[in-house]
Amino acid sequence: MRATTMKKAILHTQLLLAPVVAVVLLLAATAHAAAPGITGPAFNLTAQSAYLTQPDGQMVYSWGYGCTSAPAAGAFAPAAISGGFCNTMQVPGPTLIVTEGAAVSVTLTNGLPTAAGNTSILFPGFTLTSTNGGVAGLLTQEAAPGSAVTYNFTASSPGTRAYYSGTQGDLQVEMGLYGAIIVLPSSPPSGCTAVGSLPAHYVAPGNTAEADFRLAAAAYDHAKSCYDREYLFQFSEMDPNIHAQALAQVSARTGCVAGAVGCSLEVPTEPYHPAYFMINGRSMPDDMDANYAPQYPHQPYNGNPHMHPGEQVLLRIIGQGRWQHPFHEHGNHVRILGRDGNLILSQTDATSLAGPLLFTTTTTPGLAMDGIFYWTAKGLNWDAYGHRPATGISGDDPLAHLSCTPDANGYNTAAVTALNYYEWCQDHNKPLQAAPFGDVAGPGGPATLPDPNLFTNGPWFGGSPYLGPDATVRAVGSTGTTPPSGTIANSPTGEAGFAFMWHSHNEREITTNNIFPGGMLMMMLVDSREFQIDESN
Repeated sequence: MRATTMKKAILHTQLLLAPVVAVVLLLAATAHAAAPGITGPAFNLTAQSAYLTQPDGQMVYSWGYGCTSAPAAGAFAPAAISGGFCNTMQVPGPTLIVTEGAAVSVTLTNGLPTAAGNTSILFPGFTLTSTNGGVAGLLTQEAAPGSAVTYNFTASSPGTRAYYSGTQGDLQVEMGLYGAIIVLPSSPPSGCTAVGSLPAHYVAPGNTAEADFRLAAAAYDHAKSCYDREYLFQFSEMDPNIHAQALAQVSARTGCVAGAVGCSLEVPTEPYHPAYFMINGRSMPDDMDANYAPQYPHQPYNGNPHMHPGEQVLLRIIGQGRWQHPFHEHGNHVRILGRDGNLILSQTDATSLAGPLLFTTTTTPGLAMDGIFYWTAKGLNWDAYGHRPATGISGDDPLAHLSCTPDANGYNTAAVTALNYYEWCQDHNKPLQAAPFGDVAGPGGPATLPDPNLFTNGPWFGGSPYLGPDATVRAVGSTGTTPPSGTIANSPTGEAGFAFMWHSHNEREITTNNIFPGGMLMMMLVDSREFQIDESN
């Protein structure tokens, strides 16, 4: 995985498949997600063909939306991410970012092979005010091969929505003609931190330069939709047999005249047997490489979320393709704010949100949802920061004795710059175990780590159940550490955070061409607040 700039040189992370000390994993510091895209309100797109890469080495012939010409440097958002590009074909298509109330114009030029026929774009949730050019289609105005059509509509309400082809959708959407449109609220609530005004909890000792990667201060025009970070995830699947047949027929009809007899594709889309399952056009582990990584010229967006404890993380989720995907975010449930740009409010109190709390964000095809995820270490039943009440231990660390004063909800929020801001105070000073040296019976904590020689796989063990560098040593003093700390790969002073596996609950969908691991799988990395999360690539 590609390294990203951190305040520390190496980030070791611990994989918690449940809120207990269980399977653990070491991950190198890596690039992170966000919701990158291009800003409008006018967009010039084209539909063209290219090849998508897969982790098994396959190059799959596909179609996708792209930019007719390179957007101006200032058109890419968020501004904190550098090196953005929008080629003439990408999957998913460019994320279109507009503001509520804007008059949006999208011009689509059909650059697909002539035999592919017409193509188009549907914008569910928006009412077209007019179209220019094109020919009448079944669902909308279409662009014939080599021609263009313009769609005009008003971005009527905030939220996340899908856009996709309205022409022969069973084939064209499968081939990759889909994308996302994000509408930002025109009047963000006054209680939210404005974009560009760094949220106070971003700043902590050792971390004073963290950038703001948000597109807006809130997801909707509602005081309870403020957020600290955001990530866009589009879930789709791909049947390589359909793509191979499309390529074969396109190749056989090269040079044919549009509309002539025999100049059309007859690609069967049933039976349907997808072998690739993708997040933002990539399969694991490719989805954990950087946004705009040059090795993926037609798959610019990644899927690798990152956060500090207590942050409100906005998830923008879209089901593309043909199947439902039961995606599970380990670490906590996701509170849904709205679906398809419709904020879910209480029927009796318009100031209160009423969206469900989801164990899996099941992505129905075409459905978009916005939800909030957070993680605080609540319920672990041990002090994840490595605090302890005893003093006078050799090599004592002042950070081991930070206070935790619970607010009305039980969290430490008195000092926003404290490293343990938002710690769950009920677990403050609780040890993981009395004697952390393998399978040792006795009281002292809720868990006893197994013998690392049996439980771990060499360096693929994080080595620490604690959050933050030096926390392993803080918890027990310099005379002892949790196993297998002390190895080159698991320095007791280098352990940093937790990694929660986020993945489809359909086991087949976490494979690449039936090989595990792959597919719809990524990691939510939770780092201590002294780490600078850098999503600028």
